[in-house]
Amino acid sequence: MVMRARALAPPRRLGVVAYASDEALVEGLRARHPAALSAFHERFSGHVLRVLGRLLGSGHDLSDAHHDAFVRALSSLDTLRDPAALKAWMTSVAVFTARTCIQRRARRRWLLFFAPDELPPLVARPHEGEAHEALRATYRALDRLPADERIAFALRRIDGMDLQEVADACGVSLATIKRRLARAEANFLEAARDQPALEEWLR
Repeated sequence: MVMRARALAPPRRLGVVAYASDEALVEGLRARHPAALSAFHERFSGHVLRVLGRLLGSGHDLSDAHHDAFVRALSSLDTLRDPAALKAWMTSVAVFTARTCIQRRARRRWLLFFAPDELPPLVARPHEGEAHEALRATYRALDRLPADERIAFALRRIDGMDLQEVADACGVSLATIKRRLARAEANFLEAARDQPALEEWLR
């Protein structure tokens, strides 16, 4: 009876169990096992979507960016040197995917930015409508920053990563990310002054 129960178990769940560690998952992906692909998407889909949402807001192209991140990851899997660092590597893949999307948006100014509903207030908890407008204004201000500065700012100030995590995700040194973040914060404050909804938040 036990053997029969195992035979009837859903393949997807068996794949998740078989690839419990990131090292095993990477090995399965490199061997092109279908169950590994399912486990890979299940394990990192939410994480990638969260990172992209912080960097891009919930624009119309967020779902496309989510798909593109996994395509990029699978096509560049050979560049992953440490399978145990798969999550950090996926974060960097999401960052580079977001950069491409931001640059594309800069060429198509008709695309609006909207902040994800799940983002917490930046400083306080004003009326819900005011908070949502402040978040939308935040992304309008971020729209005026260069892509690399926007990414550094969003990872640090919106997603809450520490400096080393931001540096690793962006593929640069800690010193470089500190300089980039300093420029980003100065440019964000300058851009935010043109957003009335952020006046209370900047005091």
